[in-house]
Amino acid sequence: MNGIELKDISKKYKNVQALSHVNLCFKENTIYGLLGRNGAGKSTLLNIINNRVLADNGTVTLNGKTATENTEVLHNFFLTNEQNLYPEGMKVKDAFKWSSEFYPGFDKDYAEKLCNLFQLSHKKKIKRLSTGYQTIFRNIVALSVNVPYVFLDEPVLGLDAYHRDLFYKILIEKYAENPFTIVISTHLIEEISNVIENVIIIKNGEIIKNDSRDEILKAGYCISGISSAVDGYISGKQVIGTEILGGLKTAYILGQPETNIPDNLSISGMDLQKFFIQLTNS
Repeated sequence: MNGIELKDISKKYKNVQALSHVNLCFKENTIYGLLGRNGAGKSTLLNIINNRVLADNGTVTLNGKTATENTEVLHNFFLTNEQNLYPEGMKVKDAFKWSSEFYPGFDKDYAEKLCNLFQLSHKKKIKRLSTGYQTIFRNIVALSVNVPYVFLDEPVLGLDAYHRDLFYKILIEKYAENPFTIVISTHLIEEISNVIENVIIIKNGEIIKNDSRDEILKAGYCISGISSAVDGYISGKQVIGTEILGGLKTAYILGQPETNIPDNLSISGMDLQKFFIQLTNS
């Protein structure tokens, strides 16, 4: 298979099992959403793929070639997260210059264009940037390196609504012009629901869902109404969770709805964020 393949990846920090026997594939030219609650193992997984953390066991390969400690393979990956890998005293424009040294495909003209769009001065020192603009800076580098696999760990951290919307638009435009694999790890599930193609949900270091977004949304539905009516309807069905607000109860059900829904109940499609919340609810 062409793409990144993880086989039996495990990682433990003292008494915490961060990842447990993870098996995954990231195909070429696909946008993935990597979803999980705090501490689920998302960042550890991305760090292992990008050789920033070593797994206790298991393998990471790209097109059959081992990625661990393999510079040739790792040049195909780029991970951006909260960690700043550039000297804090370095200016943005100098960071672009050094990025082009490590990534020959780095497009400085495109990076400058994005600086203008986000109103980021390329003459500023990185350490002088606000939290939001440090995120913008890292995203600009990630979108300019032009490698086949880009991993974005919380890519809208500290961004206001305008800049988040602009980032998603630029991301989609770039992907449409020249497809590549993008893995987005974020807590803002509702915002990326229409961006991602595949959904990977991780819980307590284990993959509990790995499917296309469309298949997940088609796999279930929501039913709402007064509690007694909902309880009567869901009896014998595969319910993944319920919510009660005032006198209204909503149930999240896997499977297809019946053809005749009682008049005192309302039906709606599965929402990715609600699906995630119910599926990962302890």
